[in-house]
Amino acid sequence: MTTQLSLAYSTCPNDTFGFYGLAKGHVMCPDLSFQISLADVETLNQAARNRIYDITKLSFAAMGNLRSTYWLLKSGAALGRGCGPLIVARPGCGIASLSDSAIAVPGMDTTACLLTGLYLGKPPKAFPMTFDRIMPEVSNGNFDYGVIIHEGRFTYPEYGLVSILDLGLWWEHRTGLRVPLGCIAAAKNLDLNGVKKVEKAISDSIAFAFAHPDQTVPYVREHAQEMAPAVIQQHIDLYVNEFSLDIGTEGVRAVETLFSMAQDSGLIPPDSSPLFPV
Repeated sequence: MTTQLSLAYSTCPNDTFGFYGLAKGHVMCPDLSFQISLADVETLNQAARNRIYDITKLSFAAMGNLRSTYWLLKSGAALGRGCGPLIVARPGCGIASLSDSAIAVPGMDTTACLLTGLYLGKPPKAFPMTFDRIMPEVSNGNFDYGVIIHEGRFTYPEYGLVSILDLGLWWEHRTGLRVPLGCIAAAKNLDLNGVKKVEKAISDSIAFAFAHPDQTVPYVREHAQEMAPAVIQQHIDLYVNEFSLDIGTEGVRAVETLFSMAQDSGLIPPDSSPLFPV
């Protein structure tokens, strides 16, 4: 008998690239099928608070708040170097007043917002909005600062903005570890054997995409219609890597360090719940 699970991931190229094999039936998950939904990652972060989806993409910051209800899977994650969020501003606006200024962020539960708080040593004066609105809002003078993610790393100069802080590089210099950005989580009320099957199927789907990148192009572009092909490829190259197949011991250390620092700074609540399915 086949069990159907709800599966949600973002429309970003790294997710549609990685999940292509599973979505299109090139990779199967024994005894399981999936009802797939796609949405902005912050929408998924908020949905997870009500456990809307069985398997879902989350920001690592959101995962830090949901450890009692979701397992962190070791496949499907985005960790890396040189890929963290940037804080941008208009030319001439320095970093000195960042601590006391309103900052546009791509959601309160995003890792971008969490890293901003870690840098400041306190919760930022954050104003959440969808990530595509941030650069126009800063460019138009509605906010002095914005924290940008995704393809914003490549396109912010088009808005007349400058990068005043690379939060990923700051994290790397502070910890020596890769920056954990996004992950895949599974509800803890699911059968553990099934969760492990899903974890393997996601890894297999990413491996399929690496082996057959040209096959993924129509599906990726379908969900990134406003993104130039070169930017799509930059996005995939930046966020999908060997840690997406399995975060490994280095990735586990990065995640545990992020959660420990965030707890110490009062940015996420203490939680001793087991993090990974066993």
